[in-house]
Amino acid sequence: MKVAVIGLGAIGGLVACYLKSKGIPVIVVGRPEQKEAVEREGFVIDGVRGRCVVYVDVKMRLEERVDLAIVTVKTQDIRDAIDKSRPCLAGTDILSTQNGVRADKLLGLMLGEERIISSIVMFGSTYVPYNKVVHNFEGNWLIGRPYGANDDKVKEIIAFLSPAFPAVEVENIQGMKWTKIFLNSGNSLPALLGKSVQETYGNMEMCKVALRLQKEGFDLLDKLGITPASMPEFDVEKLRGLAQMPLDQAAPIFSQIMVNLSKAPLYGSILQSIQRGRASEIDYINGEFANQAKLHDSEAILNSRIVELVHQVERTKKFMTEDQVLEALQVS
Repeated sequence: MKVAVIGLGAIGGLVACYLKSKGIPVIVVGRPEQKEAVEREGFVIDGVRGRCVVYVDVKMRLEERVDLAIVTVKTQDIRDAIDKSRPCLAGTDILSTQNGVRADKLLGLMLGEERIISSIVMFGSTYVPYNKVVHNFEGNWLIGRPYGANDDKVKEIIAFLSPAFPAVEVENIQGMKWTKIFLNSGNSLPALLGKSVQETYGNMEMCKVALRLQKEGFDLLDKLGITPASMPEFDVEKLRGLAQMPLDQAAPIFSQIMVNLSKAPLYGSILQSIQRGRASEIDYINGEFANQAKLHDSEAILNSRIVELVHQVERTKKFMTEDQVLEALQVS
């Protein structure tokens, strides 16, 4: 199978380099500054599997047809990335990796729903511009069809990826993507503070805010009849139960989970984008609750306000203090 990875950030860099380190040829599409850094120093991965340096040939766009394109750019960058490589994507199977629930719809509109295979990345990594990734923790790569039943193509892709990643076939991946939004929603607070996940959630007040955001999200989806689905090794009802507990009881539990996610400092994807001066994916995480509330004449007050604050930090490049966050959200 001839494969391309479109996007060379935290996930794309890890995927491309681990595949190549297993002897699998891979074509990489990135940006000029990434190409320059990789040509000079290679692509460096540190973390739970140790340290490795991999040399990949970085292209600005696809220049040949491939069997599988793994799209790892953020949702807001999909249109531009696909348009640049569209002439070589005819008939290509597309594997999406984005957080949120909108990427598959966009890719389906651009390339055809029948060609889209969706995935949820449960391993974690941190991108260090422009040619380094810290692999923070291991996890499954969940893969399934967002439109229709899984087929032999899904099994073929899982078999292809399995030498490098624990790839798992799943049904109802769209329901699971809603669950992943809840897991990612906690990245908004580190983005406001400019701190690691561990630092942020060592503070009990920030844990309480994160739990309030999740509870509001669950309440909204219940009202709209949207059901998040459990994932292998992760029961969404445990997350719902934690969000429903009294905050003083739930906050220490939440803190312990978040602080122990990784030995190395873990910076959420939203903060990583802000630090690079790029637009974040907040509109597709907490912003999805705000979007659904608006579409259905409902409310998601806290999540909507978090989105506004993250965009404020994006514009001003000024991070907030914990007290400023609490005041802006009018919670204590």
